Amino acid sequence: MSSTTGQLTDIDGLSATTLLRFATAGSVDDGKSTLVGRLLHDSKSVLTDQLEAVERVSASRGQDAPDLALLTDGLRAEREQGITIDVAYRYFATAQRRFILADTPGHVQYTRNMVTGASTAELTVILVDARNGVVEQTRRHAAIAALLRVPHVVLAVNKMDLVGYEESVFAAIAEEFTTYAKELGVPEITAIPISALAGDNVVEPSAHMDWYPGPTFLEHLETVPVSHDLATCHARFPIQVVIRPQTAEHPDYRGYAGQIAAGTFRVGEEIKVLPSGRSSKIAGIDLLGKSVDVAWTPQSVTLLLEDDIDISRGDLIVPAHDAPATSQDIEATVCHVADQPLTVGQRVLLKHTTRTVKAIVKEIPSRLTLDDLSQHPEPGQLVANDIGRVKVRTAEPLALDSYADSRRTGSFLLIDPADGTTLAAGMSGEAFAQSAEAEPETESAPDEEGWDF
Repeated sequence: MSSTTGQLTDIDGLSATTLLRFATAGSVDDGKSTLVGRLLHDSKSVLTDQLEAVERVSASRGQDAPDLALLTDGLRAEREQGITIDVAYRYFATAQRRFILADTPGHVQYTRNMVTGASTAELTVILVDARNGVVEQTRRHAAIAALLRVPHVVLAVNKMDLVGYEESVFAAIAEEFTTYAKELGVPEITAIPISALAGDNVVEPSAHMDWYPGPTFLEHLETVPVSHDLATCHARFPIQVVIRPQTAEHPDYRGYAGQIAAGTFRVGEEIKVLPSGRSSKIAGIDLLGKSVDVAWTPQSVTLLLEDDIDISRGDLIVPAHDAPATSQDIEATVCHVADQPLTVGQRVLLKHTTRTVKAIVKEIPSRLTLDDLSQHPEPGQLVANDIGRVKVRTAEPLALDSYADSRRTGSFLLIDPADGTTLAAGMSGEAFAQSAEAEPETESAPDEEGWDF
């Protein structure tokens, strides 16, 4: 591993900087699945038997040409309805780069799946039908991409063939979207005019749009800069399990196993365990059955400490000089993904890395209005697909980083304690535009079940 370039080495020996994770999003019928199918087909990333299966299904429907959307719409319900429902992951490669693609649903009902698909993406593709322009779902997807800190956003203006490949249509849509996305704080926006059905500007340049001087869709994916310099991040190690084999060979072995969420750990390094604040030093690191002197994200390792201290699942090991503050009061931006609303006073579970604690929603200061990015103060509740600010108090202190510093340790889930349903995905410290002015906190009495922290 190089600490200067941040290049990590994958198991196959290739540099991890050759890998791009990206997600697609857009409204229903904007052509996401067709774009992905065209990309896979024209880049020669489709197996012969897959293409033959698509051709058979297309022929049975009376279609003259293969319906490339079927390459990603794999569920029977998706094929019957003609819409994407689940997040479809596809893995492919070109000579320049390897890709992990998350094709996410466009229907507003499945916006929650877009949150899942984009949460680990370095690039998000937002499709727009050239005939319809920027619509509410386009703005919602842009807001989610900004909220999730996706560093690169591609606006793919699709179905240009249906508007006569007019440059003015593309320019107007690109200007409207770019203005909106920059107000959200999206750092980089690239607009590309395409026709996924005809193949214009997907893999090959379009003969119909010689007025467009930029790269094709695939060229941009192959050349966009991707940073994997995780070695310089705040080092964080959530404990997943405590290992006590108690064998004759190792009667006193006590290891703390998990996946390094960010940064690098070394033998001899002084560490602190949160939330207890106890200190120790790393005595050893076990990786794949061997002892190593250094380990880094995203490796799964077992840490051995010099001191026998009380540590359990959910605790966080961090460098002693770089420990985040712990608190029971959390203010964050959340994307509400459940059908049932999130309300003030609601009892929830909060899952942060490997730790799950009881919590109460103390306040919902504001809800984001997608049309003009204003904040609607004190909405009282958040419903499905709403984005808003929440204040939560937990039963135990947690060590959350700012989401801007770490997408892994700055995020959390709110869960329904009754049935385990995910209610909302939260980003610590994130905020849009001008937040509503917070009211002073007031004392609250325990509810009938005693959930008062």
